[in-house]
Amino acid sequence: MKVRRFAMPRAYSLVGALLVGSCWPSGALAQDHDAHMMTSQHQPQTADQRKQRNALVKIVRDATERFSDVSVAENEGYGLLFGCVSGGDYGAMGLHFVNFPLVTDGKIDAAAPEIVLYEPTSNGRLRITGADFVVLAADWDRTHPSAPELNGQLFHFFESPNRFGLPPFYALHVWAWKDNPNGTFTNWNPSVSCDGFNGSNP
Repeated sequence: MKVRRFAMPRAYSLVGALLVGSCWPSGALAQDHDAHMMTSQHQPQTADQRKQRNALVKIVRDATERFSDVSVAENEGYGLLFGCVSGGDYGAMGLHFVNFPLVTDGKIDAAAPEIVLYEPTSNGRLRITGADFVVLAADWDRTHPSAPELNGQLFHFFESPNRFGLPPFYALHVWAWKDNPNGTFTNWNPSVSCDGFNGSNP
């Protein structure tokens, strides 16, 4: 079985068409996608913050457990985009299986992630590692005064141009299926590797 991929130009033109006439987002902190490391994960958290964090991880695990079989994710509209994303010394994000209707609906829902994350293994299989919640900044800012958040976790804002070739967007990684020593919601995971990716995984 071949991993289904989205055609990059088609996907980008779809996103671009939805942003015609939109305004540049304001009031959010821009993040360097290559260098950003969330330090808040290493600061003491209150009992309520830990409770919210654990609740979000459980929601994501419950919502994505069926996607441990990547074919299930593909059958529900997710497709591989961007190849395997690696940050060198920062670790990797791995494989992004994107559901574009969810990306472009302007909403966030902890039980319906826009992206399911996988890591390629040495035997050519894919192992689920977590989810990535994404909303286009123009869509979100049109009806909200501040950046999105889930269970108290603030999304990161990424300017354009960026390594994905996308317009400005907000994103939140949730490493629900693979521990991240730098924090559950940090962008890069030093425990994830792209070494097993050969462009064609079953």
